[in-house]
Amino acid sequence: MPTKRDYYDVLGVGKSASAAEIKKAYRKQALTWHPDRNKSNEAAEKFKEINEAYEILSNAEKKSAYDQFGHAAFSPGGGFGGQGPFGQTYQQGPFTYTYSTYGGQPGQGFEGFGDFSDPFEIFEQFFGGASPFRTSRRAQIPRYGLTLSFMEAARGCEKEVEVPHIGHKTIKIPAGVDDGSQIRFSDFYITIDVKSDKLFRRDGADVFVDQEIPLTMAILGGTVEVPTIDGEVKLKIRAGTQSGTLVRLRNRGIKKLHSSSRGDEYVRLLVKIPSKLTQRQKELIREFENS
Repeated sequence: MPTKRDYYDVLGVGKSASAAEIKKAYRKQALTWHPDRNKSNEAAEKFKEINEAYEILSNAEKKSAYDQFGHAAFSPGGGFGGQGPFGQTYQQGPFTYTYSTYGGQPGQGFEGFGDFSDPFEIFEQFFGGASPFRTSRRAQIPRYGLTLSFMEAARGCEKEVEVPHIGHKTIKIPAGVDDGSQIRFSDFYITIDVKSDKLFRRDGADVFVDQEIPLTMAILGGTVEVPTIDGEVKLKIRAGTQSGTLVRLRNRGIKKLHSSSRGDEYVRLLVKIPSKLTQRQKELIREFENS
């Protein structure tokens, strides 16, 4: 029988991770490996493993037991019942979905998922559609995931998508959507997953970027072209600029959803120190130092 992976490794968090960090890591992994989005052969098993890890680490009591005894705490006779951390099991095609009623009190919600009052709302919240195990509660609006690049999310875009049971759709993504944003279309919801960018970083509607400048420009001043989400702009560098100086470019950030306003861009200036100098350059620097 294969050895179970460490639950912290499964979610990609450390043992000191907070509940919010665990939930965020779970959501990212689940969006990546959900079989409706990931068609690889290992997706179903990965998704099952991710949910099992989250079911334990999101529950304070179970997490404490796991930290002390590892997987042994949830084996038969390990203190959490003969069925391990799970109670009832449902089979749907190749996937097995399980949930626990261990220790639950009325009104506390689904064990391990905190905010969900029903064991299958996790699927509706993140991955779309009515639960495959429930048909009589209320009409469900399907939810699907869509991955965008940083620029597609910042500027807005149109995407051609094939929606199960609905067909081919051209959908318009508004400028300013962020990771985790949900957009309602006529027949379904889209949950947005935004890829990170090598150049830009984002905080809400504000954008941050690093810009190197040569030592001479930092000392004497000058002009440098810096990237923005709308293209490069010229930025005036004051004489005597220190490395790490943050310059604010108003209204050069990302458009705010449901608003005509935009965030700002913050440019961090990093002074590039030459690693090699000629003898003459060294002499000039010494003369400057002594002057």
